[in-house]
Amino acid sequence: MKSMAIARAQMADDEKNEQSFVQRATAWPARTRDYVSELQMEMRRVTWPNWKQVRATTSVVLVAVFAFAAYFMVVDWAVNGIISKVFNALTR
Repeated sequence: MKSMAIARAQMADDEKNEQSFVQRATAWPARTRDYVSELQMEMRRVTWPNWKQVRATTSVVLVAVFAFAAYFMVVDWAVNGIISKVFNALTR
């Protein structure tokens, strides 16, 4: 008895999913159009940085990238030296 009820519920869910899939498939052009129009409206509200701000922030990013690269190079060199000494001590 329970299995019949479960089977009916699953069939109803399958039919609902098929209908919702068809509805979603036919509604995607309208949803896409709405998305693009909202995107364009939002992009008009954006305050874009001027060229001076772009150069300044780009410079900060580049300096930070090279500073971190140098830091990690030194740390890698130090850890490599320590690990090499430990392995050499253990293999003697």
